Amino acid sequence: MELLESLLWTFFCFCVMMIVSSVLHGRASKKNAVGFFHPYTNDGGGGERVLWCAVKAIQEETPDLDCIIFTGDHDASPHSLMARATDRFGVQLLFPPKANAEENNELVVVHLKKRKWIEDSTYPRFTMIGQSLGSVYLAFEALCKFTPSYYFDTSGYAFTYPLARIFGCKVICYTHYPTISSDMVSRVRTRSSMYNNDSRIAGSAYLSWCKMVYYSLFARLYGLVGSCAHLAMVNSSWTEAHILKLWKIPFRTMRLYPPCDTTGLQALPLERPTKTPAIISVAQFRPEKAHPLQLEAFAKALRKLDPGLRRPKLQLVGSCRNKADEDRLQKLKELAVELKVENDVEFHKNIMYRDLVTLLGAAMAGIHTMTDEHFGISVVEYMASGAIPIAHNSAGPKMDIVVNKDGRRVGFLARTADEYADAILEVLRMPESERLEMAAAARNRARRFSEQKFYEDFKAAIRPILSQDSV
Repeated sequence: MELLESLLWTFFCFCVMMIVSSVLHGRASKKNAVGFFHPYTNDGGGGERVLWCAVKAIQEETPDLDCIIFTGDHDASPHSLMARATDRFGVQLLFPPKANAEENNELVVVHLKKRKWIEDSTYPRFTMIGQSLGSVYLAFEALCKFTPSYYFDTSGYAFTYPLARIFGCKVICYTHYPTISSDMVSRVRTRSSMYNNDSRIAGSAYLSWCKMVYYSLFARLYGLVGSCAHLAMVNSSWTEAHILKLWKIPFRTMRLYPPCDTTGLQALPLERPTKTPAIISVAQFRPEKAHPLQLEAFAKALRKLDPGLRRPKLQLVGSCRNKADEDRLQKLKELAVELKVENDVEFHKNIMYRDLVTLLGAAMAGIHTMTDEHFGISVVEYMASGAIPIAHNSAGPKMDIVVNKDGRRVGFLARTADEYADAILEVLRMPESERLEMAAAARNRARRFSEQKFYEDFKAAIRPILSQDSV
């Protein structure tokens, strides 16, 4: 027994020494660069758009700084990522890739091998804390491989911030969605079943109490690690309220609406094809996006369709990050068959940005169904392109985007399948003059979320941090 204790103690000391050695080496070899911690550079969502716009803004503001991308996508290269930024998001990065990119202030890619430790499939239980601790392990790998002066988290892994500070980095983050929020706690307290609260737990008073304790402890930890950020940018009023409450760093927190391609989309004509009205949905195929609700609402709208009204089609446009998303997409196709709307629904997976613009330019309305969507870039894209938004009546869409002004309606808010179906039918029944008037008001509202506005506000936010000489 004494021998075993001695071996364990020796092993523990060895591990500590290795960690300390890695940290000291990282601090000593720290380079004048901005490291973007974005493990999934192929997720295709608003978070990836923020990543590439942030990279471009850094290149414009401080061309002497290298931009490093920490990614778990092993096939990602400087060339492929820059091409992706252009093709998928219309973001033209400034420097073409070269063989000696690291020496020429260009895009550098650092591949991470431990990404499985942040995947939800790795943690069937206690997923939230598992992924958070796993992100620390992944960030440790990243910072050992390359230690930048500025650590920029664009994916919401707050538990990595204390580690980045230990490595001597200044920590900047763009938070799309708090890992935990009072809304999540409230659902557990009221025992409401949802994608983040299993029905088995919601049905048990004891399990719900245990989860409440777990969430309360996690919220305290989340607040502690989040407060380590030197600058916390948040994407909406809803996210800002939660982050201020949890992290308690008001003077280092600022709201910065995410970049939306309002300029390019506003060039699209407001008139739409009259033969088959299109209702578009732009969202990653993830559980929280609530695609089944869209199909259910669309099926109900078709059943209530007035005689003489043109039969619409629903276009589901989104990206798949992994096999789980692929399986989810397949189940949606099966649900469409079950609801008998398979001939009226189109699925578009991982399409190019130019193809998305084409679809948006032909859509009469855009549907969004995520509860407590932190912001809702797709909703802004609908409005800028001239598609009437039908968004979930919560969080970002409700508080920041689909906000009527001076008595002019800019869209619809809904919660239930019936409410969504009624909104779809109202759009279809609108006289063309009324639809054009609402579309024009929505487009005008979308201008406040432009990509150019993001660049201006982003540069103003990071300028004080980049001008400091020490952490």
